[in-house]
Amino acid sequence: MTRRELDAAGIRDPALRAAYLRCRRLNARHGRTYFLATRLLPVERRPAVHALYGFARRADDIVDDLDGTRTAEERDRALRRLEDGLAHGLRTGEGTEPVVRALADTAGRYGIAHTLFADFLASMRSDLRVTDYATYADLRAYMHGSAAVIGLQMLPVLGTVVPREEAAPHAAALGVAFQLTNFLRDVGEDLDRGRVYLPADLLAAHGADRALLEWSRRTGRTDARIRAALVAAEELTRGVYRTAEPGIALLDPRTRPCIQAAFTLYGGILDAIADQGYPVLHRRAVVSRGRRAAVAAAGVVRVAAARHRARAGRPAPPVAGAALRREGQRG
Repeated sequence: MTRRELDAAGIRDPALRAAYLRCRRLNARHGRTYFLATRLLPVERRPAVHALYGFARRADDIVDDLDGTRTAEERDRALRRLEDGLAHGLRTGEGTEPVVRALADTAGRYGIAHTLFADFLASMRSDLRVTDYATYADLRAYMHGSAAVIGLQMLPVLGTVVPREEAAPHAAALGVAFQLTNFLRDVGEDLDRGRVYLPADLLAAHGADRALLEWSRRTGRTDARIRAALVAAEELTRGVYRTAEPGIALLDPRTRPCIQAAFTLYGGILDAIADQGYPVLHRRAVVSRGRRAAVAAAGVVRVAAARHRARAGRPAPPVAGAALRREGQRG
């Protein structure tokens, strides 16, 4: 399957193939939901998505330093080396680091704006010094680079049936919705890294604050004020999903099943959080394997239908938001 993806994408150079394979392994290992959805893409477009994910993962790993062996200054220097390497790669198509070489090739193939990568790295660098956000507006400014631009990077790869600028706001919103979902799922883990991504104004509206979150994480105890804030964060996130959802119908019919699956699976994380009583300070809520398998199976059916319609020259049906939500409730 891996060789087939690279062959279909016209990636022949052995070193470049190895770079893409490295990105694919990162996606498979760390981005389970994302990787599952990527399998529903046309085979020739999958390597590009792996490259985008692999580079983002590499930057994220530098910032988070899960081994805890590097200082903030050392991480900043490593991030700047990655940034310098990317700038060189985007100019020349070359790079010594596999994720950089694959990303530079993908950016060239699909005409992805280089400013999107600069904005992404700027937000990654802010994680080295910013540990919380006073307002949701402040968080949104951060998420422009950390999440919205990911949706915008993906758009040329996915393709659209309308002018790209018409689909862009929805693509950006979907990136934000996915990241807000991760923030809610990972409240406890982020606290362990010294970060709080729930805005202080949202917490304060329900009588909570960072200190209360830290107390709950430390003691394993719950508090009604925290739960109320988490419910509000869930509602806010679902609102962003509603903004993003109409954009699915604007995509190339052959790539819609991928995004529909990701939309459903990430929404399923929110469902799991709520169904399990908002345990995010003490454990991670996950979507069951059965539910993931059901969504993947539905995606395979959509892929087959899209291919059949394309061969028959028939237009794709509109995407029904209610149908997507019903699918998210299955499993």
